Amino acid sequence: MQPIYDIETFRPSQGVGAYIGRARRTIVEAIDQELAPLDISHAQWIVVMLLGDGAACTAAELCKVLIYDPGAMTRLLDRLEKKGVLRRVRTRGDRRTVRLELTADGAKLYPRILEALVQVFNRLLRGFSRSEVRQLEDLLKRMVANA
Repeated sequence: MQPIYDIETFRPSQGVGAYIGRARRTIVEAIDQELAPLDISHAQWIVVMLLGDGAACTAAELCKVLIYDPGAMTRLLDRLEKKGVLRRVRTRGDRRTVRLELTADGAKLYPRILEALVQVFNRLLRGFSRSEVRQLEDLLKRMVANA
């Protein structure tokens, strides 16, 4: 298979990595703006979504998924706990393991964040067909699978 890019013609600012980076920045800024009235930061709403989806349930799992430093994660979780969004629960079998759970307030926050995500993505994907969006998702999945 022939390479996509070559050293003579490749322009980093016009490559797929640059566009993915700009798209990510645009998405994060739009979601942050949408969620500003809820007083929740980018890092905080992602944690709420991961806990709400069941994609992670410990600080270590969150660090792995988000590629986050354990110290920074502890501070982030402390802030969310102080806000009443999550709680730390020791497991019975191994007291060293601490599970993270959304509180009742955190569980109420989850659908509000989900609604904001849907609104932002629908706005940013205006003019795309469902088929085009599925194709974009599939292409990005293939790129990740190639890593």
